[in-house]
Amino acid sequence: MTITIKKCTLADLRLLQDISYETYNETFKDHNTPENMNAYLKKAFNEKQLEKELSNKASQFFFVYCNNEIAGYLKVNTDEAQTEKMGDESLEIERIYIKNEFQKHGLGKYLFNKAMEIAKELNKKKIWLGVWEKNENAIVFYKKMGFVQTGAHSFYMGYEEQTDLIMTKTLGQTIYRK
Repeated sequence: MTITIKKCTLADLRLLQDISYETYNETFKDHNTPENMNAYLKKAFNEKQLEKELSNKASQFFFVYCNNEIAGYLKVNTDEAQTEKMGDESLEIERIYIKNEFQKHGLGKYLFNKAMEIAKELNKKKIWLGVWEKNENAIVFYKKMGFVQTGAHSFYMGYEEQTDLIMTKTLGQTIYRK
């Protein structure tokens, strides 16, 4: 199995939009109404929104490929791009999504390690993320990666208010490899 990571550019906008829709839908469609899913997908992953995010110097996107096929992606934020005010010493992992067919192959760890590398290059002291309280697989994964719950915030799926757990990892801890 050959795994590669590639940084996204504006030229990748359509591919990013496609993988965003696909992975988000796979992850959450069975737990939300079609109306709320459609409202969120249209808001979060429309071309104008993704172009704005890709153009923000405080955000970075990366694709992960498995045997030359796109398998998922990562989005990290620093400074003002963070979705919560966590300070200049923090890096946010806003999105790690892997297509269902590529789950359980360690690709999430590769993307997690990429986020760790970026945080260290930027001299960040902690990494944080928000994860839906009902996304048990993700919560288990993040705990395995050394994250602990440090808070919670509201997240809107369409018109429904949901709760995301805020999980934090202090840097200087082990980077996990497959």
